[in-house]
Amino acid sequence: MNAIGQIRRLSDEITVAFQFLTRIPMPSIAFEADSLSRATKFFPLVGLVIGSGAMVLRKLLEFHLNRSLVALVVLIYLVLITGCLHEDGLADTADGFGGGQTKEQILAIFRDSRIGSYGATALVLSLLARYLLLASLPLEHFAAYVISSQVLCRWSALPLSYFLAPAREQDGQGARIARLASFTSLIFGSIFGFAVVAIALRWSAAAPVLVAIITVLLSGWFYARELGGVTGDCFGATSQLTEIAVYLCGVWAL
Repeated sequence: MNAIGQIRRLSDEITVAFQFLTRIPMPSIAFEADSLSRATKFFPLVGLVIGSGAMVLRKLLEFHLNRSLVALVVLIYLVLITGCLHEDGLADTADGFGGGQTKEQILAIFRDSRIGSYGATALVLSLLARYLLLASLPLEHFAAYVISSQVLCRWSALPLSYFLAPAREQDGQGARIARLASFTSLIFGSIFGFAVVAIALRWSAAAPVLVAIITVLLSGWFYARELGGVTGDCFGATSQLTEIAVYLCGVWAL
């Protein structure tokens, strides 16, 4: 493949990453069977753009609203720009593991479009936790931790998609990236994501990176034990847990 072809392919992969993870309007491209798995290495880049948007929004509002209202507006922005993608995954995962006794029951609940008591509770607790943590971050450190959280929570999909097989082979977003992300994508996305966090937080970067890795390891171990792999909902749930864990690091350190 010549240089122009490689540039076009990378551009398409970035476009696919944004199309999948956000509601940001993107140009139409020819979608191939492995497009999403190749695009995973750019998931942290999507997090950087989303986090940068939150930073700009905070700067626009900080002199007009108090800290709590700024946190609320930023949280609404984060939910809307992703189309509740990760929130939906968290709710389905909580319902599945809360209500299912076997792998088949859990996967069947994952497919149910209705939200149950476990899912509703998990969703409320996630939104409440993120709101309180965002409101507790000092404004001078707000941007660094929000950007880091958005990068790392989307990075979490890379190790999960590299090491774990799909829990169901038939269809679904999880089956399109589980065990399909290449080692090159894992390394590229990890180096990029960790570098962004290091630049944003400098000497404070170690703790958020460490808790993100631990969150992925623990959730991945749980999915492998209970399901033998992952689904798209599992990716969303781990993303939410990672985001909260990074905010906790910021509040704990400050």
